[in-house]
Amino acid sequence: MTDPAATALVGLDLVAVAAYLADRTPGPGMAPPLSATLIAGGLSNLTYEVSDADGRVWILRRPPLGHVLPTAHDMRREFRVVSALYGTVPVARTYVLCEEPDVIGAPFYLMEKVDGVVLRTRAQCAALTPRQARSASESLVDVLAALHTVDPDAVGLSDFGHPDGYLYRQLDRWERQYASSQSREIRGLFELGDGLRAAVPVTQRSTILHGDYRLDNAMMRIHGDGAAVAAVFDWEMSTLGDPLADLGLLLTYWEDQGHPAKGIGSAGGGLTNHEGFLNSRAIIERYQAATGLILDDLDWYIAFNHYKLAVILEGIHYRHEQGLTLGEGFERAGAAVPALVEGGRRFLDRTR
Repeated sequence: MTDPAATALVGLDLVAVAAYLADRTPGPGMAPPLSATLIAGGLSNLTYEVSDADGRVWILRRPPLGHVLPTAHDMRREFRVVSALYGTVPVARTYVLCEEPDVIGAPFYLMEKVDGVVLRTRAQCAALTPRQARSASESLVDVLAALHTVDPDAVGLSDFGHPDGYLYRQLDRWERQYASSQSREIRGLFELGDGLRAAVPVTQRSTILHGDYRLDNAMMRIHGDGAAVAAVFDWEMSTLGDPLADLGLLLTYWEDQGHPAKGIGSAGGGLTNHEGFLNSRAIIERYQAATGLILDDLDWYIAFNHYKLAVILEGIHYRHEQGLTLGEGFERAGAAVPALVEGGRRFLDRTR
């Protein structure tokens, strides 16, 4: 976490939050005064740990400051999907959604604090025993497969997205969002988008998607020789669509042991290239066994996620250049973009 004194009140009016939530939280309600700490790690929506005078703790999420890309950072959608999935896959319990921007300047929602650890740095991952690393990665794959078997109708999410044409709309979305936050020319990025559009695979099945599924968007509960996902966070890009888009993103971030760090994850990468973590082939085999999906076109999905991440990080670079980011790590976002474009082109070439 970052220094509370430096960040607790940036983007968060604690007096206004306390007044709004006074009679809306479960139990006796919040006891002012409140204190807050910005939780490090995320490069998009802002996440705070909020405590009251009685020592109770919650997690509060709000959109980033300043320039926000169209359709992004929708608190209502994120609150809805997490609330709907509670009890099916590991997620935090949600409490209150505030859609009134006048309270703190943007919508926000409140959820429970889940006990566990987010594997966000190389040092944390290297400190795991091989068995802990293996079980953590197995659990991560199993939760993704479980998410992709949840029936949207059964949890009230049948209208959460429009799965028909999902991949084409995604390509349209990221092209528009790059255009809306472009501050420099990225060689090959438009060409990568065109190449992906010319080779879109047929979607086998439509499911609930997380949209940003990776190791450091999960809270792990580590015990003895094991580890398991306690909760998955950061659902801001969730929708209904092609499940292989989620798997492709997980593999885009994943680093096999003995391979150099890609530098696109938290703390510059290098999270999973330690002894015990499943390698990419084992992830693919485990996911395929659990879902029954055919993965012949997986290279396209990995190339697509390189493109998507390049656009997202370019947007973060744009906000950082304007001085509209909080926390650490934003200064590295722009440097990763050209390598992502090049990596996407290599995977796309493999599909041909």
